Amino acid sequence: MAATAVRYLRSVGAATATGPGTPPEALPRPDLRAVRDDERLPVAPEEFRRVLGHFASGVTVVTARDADGPAGFACQSFASLSLDPPLVSFMVARTSTTWPRIARAGAFCVNILGAEQGPLCRGFAVSGADKFAGVGYADAPATGSPLLDSVPAWIDCRVHAVHTGGDHLIVVGRVEALGAAEEGEPLLFHRGAFGRFTR
Repeated sequence: MAATAVRYLRSVGAATATGPGTPPEALPRPDLRAVRDDERLPVAPEEFRRVLGHFASGVTVVTARDADGPAGFACQSFASLSLDPPLVSFMVARTSTTWPRIARAGAFCVNILGAEQGPLCRGFAVSGADKFAGVGYADAPATGSPLLDSVPAWIDCRVHAVHTGGDHLIVVGRVEALGAAEEGEPLLFHRGAFGRFTR
């Protein structure tokens, strides 16, 4: 599996632990369909989205910095993965135009959004716009990825592994630094709308 991750990272121009003179091996694009064309899908995509929308999740913005500047996208599929070593994960669509930039950077910062940051999330959920226009940020301490102003928590990571998962990629990051405010409520997403946690 590690060799697969290395081949993928090389194919998008990201740095790997191998020597600089090694030519990159392109990772073949897998067949994204789990059933044959003449088979019926086990569940309709609309029903899949409707039912899975009942699972409330936190909301993050995953950011990175490549040679072209800052990049980022809104992400609900973030999760902690391992305590020893400290690993986190997120999922990103294989069609994402931001992911190749994060892969090339080889590092990212997960910005966990607070209850009042719905507009910030919406800004990072659109394609083709200048997502950082008017957005304040600093350099995350370990990787230099954008750490957005006023987020209640952040996790600074280097890309550890990349796995294929149907029409998405499963990205594993090794945590290099992290921090959180003492107070603040999370931004939640449930059934297509933002909400907040109440005690």
